[in-house]
Amino acid sequence: MIVKQNMPSALILGFDPHAVPGMDGDAMRAVLDKELARFADHGIHASTALIAPDASAKSVIVAALSERDWDVVVIGGGIRKPEPVLTLFEQIVNLVRQHAPGAAIAFNTGIDDSVEAAERWL
Repeated sequence: MIVKQNMPSALILGFDPHAVPGMDGDAMRAVLDKELARFADHGIHASTALIAPDASAKSVIVAALSERDWDVVVIGGGIRKPEPVLTLFEQIVNLVRQHAPGAAIAFNTGIDDSVEAAERWL
């Protein structure tokens, strides 16, 4: 993808729908791809870092955060809402602070409103 110099950028952090038991990974990936297209329609360069709910999450997130200077990082609802992943959510927020200190942090309510979450801070 060609990125215009002054185009705002957003990184979306979420669970890999194929790594979450009981989730229809293909259907969720289709929704995510549609949302990424909406970012482009709004003139925002967007990328995703999809994590498995395991020890590999930190390295995937740090690599994505270090890829460029992000204007906003959207942390998906699947990461922050369920109480069993509260510790992971805290780690992610602190990783964003450490590895993308210039980025705003935004929260979506679902995959299909990530653009609006990012635009609140762009």
